[in-house]
Amino acid sequence: MSFEELFDASYERVLQTPPEVPDFFEGFYRRFLMSSPEVRALFRNTDMAVQRSMLKKSFFSLVAFYASGNVDDVLHRIACLHSARHLSIKPYLYDLWLDCLTDTVRAYDQECSDDIELAWRLVLSPGITYMKFGYDHF
Repeated sequence: MSFEELFDASYERVLQTPPEVPDFFEGFYRRFLMSSPEVRALFRNTDMAVQRSMLKKSFFSLVAFYASGNVDDVLHRIACLHSARHLSIKPYLYDLWLDCLTDTVRAYDQECSDDIELAWRLVLSPGITYMKFGYDHF
């Protein structure tokens, strides 16, 4: 299987959670918020239901950027919003974000392996690099 196929299959699995388990994106945010006081401070006054909805939309943009090599309007707007001129989300926080996301994948995907974690990292890294670049440029 290619890394893209590994990612796609894993993504399908993480979305299939039993009703008594928080959905994947909620599980991710719980983990991300616990990862750092700085992260908790950034989300202090945030409606997390709205935030999860926004993450789902932006997540598709990250995947689309990997697949197409083209930045869509959603990803560009988010990169601008997160730049130093606006929300000032520091670039190193994206590494923490990705680490928390792959930790969440390991918790939600019973078939997760090193190759699957690498697949997630490879698929999301181009978009994350774009976001980091945007910090000083947008």
